Amino acid sequence: MVLKMNFHWLATWASVVLLTPAMAQVPRPVPPVEEETPIIRVDVELVNLFFSAREGRGGYVKGLNAEDFTLFEDGKPQQIKFFARETDLPLTLGLLVDVSRSQERLIETEKRASERFFEQVLREKDMAFLISFGPDTDLLQDYTNSPRLLRRGLDQLKVVGGVSGVYTPSTVPVPGGGRGTVLYEAVWLAAKEKLRREVGRKAIVLITDGVDVGSRIKIGEAIEEAQRSDAIIYPVLFEDPRYTSAMFGGASGTGAMKRMAEETGGRMFRVDRNHSLEQIYGQIAEEMRTQYVIGYTSTNPSKDGTFRKVEIRPKDKKIRVQARKGYYAGTS
Repeated sequence: MVLKMNFHWLATWASVVLLTPAMAQVPRPVPPVEEETPIIRVDVELVNLFFSAREGRGGYVKGLNAEDFTLFEDGKPQQIKFFARETDLPLTLGLLVDVSRSQERLIETEKRASERFFEQVLREKDMAFLISFGPDTDLLQDYTNSPRLLRRGLDQLKVVGGVSGVYTPSTVPVPGGGRGTVLYEAVWLAAKEKLRREVGRKAIVLITDGVDVGSRIKIGEAIEEAQRSDAIIYPVLFEDPRYTSAMFGGASGTGAMKRMAEETGGRMFRVDRNHSLEQIYGQIAEEMRTQYVIGYTSTNPSKDGTFRKVEIRPKDKKIRVQARKGYYAGTS
């Protein structure tokens, strides 16, 4: 039986539950600090940054060490306390699929390619969930590692057209009437309600034409929730030009999707004649398995909830680093 979750219930429940802070402990033990007085204990919170390193031609650079980088927070140098290549660290993955009317001709391709993607990327300790969004947001499959359950969830993907003002138990009610395509709300919910409490590597793969026509959540709020959850967003623009041109006058979600990717440390992809959805899924899978992680203790100990800008600078000028722009230094 496919497990469905009531996001409306989740939103209420989350308001009374202590959420995991954006600054999560690295899931590997940090060697204890040697102290002269055993009575004193030091709790060290590490800021963890997952990132990819690529050369000029786009290939991933392997075999790098902490000495190959310098690290800055709000322009101030930071000492790297932890560095590793995390190809085997468990991954928590959310696949968000646009099922609005503009995707009608594309949905079957999305089902088949997504099934193969799950089979390709998920390993024994990884978990994934599946969300569809149109005028409403629906959790089709909760956390699982089962290809069979994910396949069953993908089979439920179906185009939902028009504007909805009616909410089913597994959709998200938002005051104010009907909506069109609640893309930003879907990202916000996936980050806040599904990924915020998880640790380790977290990613959102977003299959959409990039056009939002109904969210009560702004794009900045969706990005902030992803940053607070330490989630990397990989938007994949999959458009039906005939529909987009007719309904939106040629409007494109490229700018919004590029912003989501860059501010969370991901990449934006586009399906076209030279790049199939299946090929793009392969690139995303490769990237998620060739990441590095840097951990450091901020020289600014204040937990004031402000956004701290972070920059990872490679010493080799030919290397380009792809990482999130910063983090929120808040308490839970």
